[in-house]
Amino acid sequence: MKKVKSIWASAVVLAGALGITAVSAEEFRNTITGEDLKVPETAAPEGRDTEAVKKFLESGINLYTEVKACLPKGEEIYLTSCSGCHGHVGEGKVGPGLNDAYWTYPKNTTDKGLFETIYGGAQGMMGPHNDLPLDEILKVIAWIRHLYTGDVAEAAWLTEEQKKTFAPYKAPEHTSEGGESTQTAAAPADAGECKVSAN
Repeated sequence: MKKVKSIWASAVVLAGALGITAVSAEEFRNTITGEDLKVPETAAPEGRDTEAVKKFLESGINLYTEVKACLPKGEEIYLTSCSGCHGHVGEGKVGPGLNDAYWTYPKNTTDKGLFETIYGGAQGMMGPHNDLPLDEILKVIAWIRHLYTGDVAEAAWLTEEQKKTFAPYKAPEHTSEGGESTQTAAAPADAGECKVSAN
């Protein structure tokens, strides 16, 4: 037992000496192959020292879920990185829809599972998005969860408290020049500063 404690203490000291701030208690696996994604070792260095990332790597819980002030950044990243395949409001295009209760990969009902699919990639044309900072991936996941249009009871990523106030997403209607109705996503205006606490 003493030897195990000594090895653990040495690993902690080495991690500190190397400046590694994101330590993962969770093990993240590729959605298709099941291989270890080695997230702490392979993630982009920026955006890994936030409270949300630290909590997520420890527990698989995304602190940004339903934090209104964090949604605009998640929407911005989603629109530039995801909407081309998954649609502006997650309705699906070349890639599957992300705003209903059906998930191509059932593990995506959890934030950890959705993170693994985004970070490690999936079948078809979806390659890994491990080029995005971890904090940005969590904000994208929060935005995807915000776009959910299904039954709140099936939203496994929401806490019981969040389920009490969650309302399925309804995209604002806009009229194009030809008078046709179109849907676009929109994060809450004047949401304030994106702050979360792991407490």
